[in-house]
Amino acid sequence: MNTFSALVMGVLALGLVYGVLAYNGLVNLKHNITKAWANIDVLLKQRHDELPKLVEVCRQYKQFEQTTLARVTEARARVAAARETHDVDALGSAESMLRAGLGQIFAVAEAYPELKANEHFAQLQSRISTLENGIADRREWYNEAVNRHNVRIEQFPDLIVARLFAFSAQPLLQFSSAEKADVDLKALFKG
Repeated sequence: MNTFSALVMGVLALGLVYGVLAYNGLVNLKHNITKAWANIDVLLKQRHDELPKLVEVCRQYKQFEQTTLARVTEARARVAAARETHDVDALGSAESMLRAGLGQIFAVAEAYPELKANEHFAQLQSRISTLENGIADRREWYNEAVNRHNVRIEQFPDLIVARLFAFSAQPLLQFSSAEKADVDLKALFKG
């Protein structure tokens, strides 16, 4: 075997080793996204299970704003549907709708001292707030995993391996500016 053949074999061997390492790295990133989504999913499910209890406690106060409760119930259904289909875009929209509805429930509850003093309501409010914080943390982790994946499949030479094995960009879990706006408490107490 001459020097040129040995050099070519060495370059091919290095290319093969790099290809295997790049592929394994991309698979790891893809599974990190799946794991991050599963963590969000667990918290969404837990919150999904708590919301009917909150709505029921509020319904016990006959004069409580029924429109707000209906919005939360509808948003809960949308979040569940998006969660089951792994539709990140629909989840972002439904989550915004649900968070706005929860904000309204908690704001309107201020006008009902008996409801606010209700121990079950206070426990549910605390539990849901804790879950909301957990969801926000997991959303950040999910978006970081997606970003690492998306950057890596676009960088040379990893993009060659990514295209060869059909790794595709994943969507970030994002919310529009309007969906992130604070609840207008003043408007809630008018009328």
